[in-house]
Amino acid sequence: MPTSIRLDPQAERLLRRLAKQRGQTKSEVVRAAIQSLAHEMEAGVGHASAYDRLAHVIGIIDSGGGGTALSEDTGAKFRALLAERQRDRRSR
Repeated sequence: MPTSIRLDPQAERLLRRLAKQRGQTKSEVVRAAIQSLAHEMEAGVGHASAYDRLAHVIGIIDSGGGGTALSEDTGAKFRALLAERQRDRRSR
């Protein structure tokens, strides 16, 4: 069934490039994109946050056992590292 869509110049260039890279017609690329979006929607991917999509794997790895807790205070440690590097640059 014929369908007409309007694309801005950037989207048209992207569609042409994708079709060429994939060895497909522009219509085939559009159909594949629709299928991909429908699959994401059915899987709930489009509505879930990045955290929600990764929640099942967050915290499942033991970083070394023995209670080393390597990831504790990572933010504070990173800030301290950045501050130290900043001081080193200023002292040069």
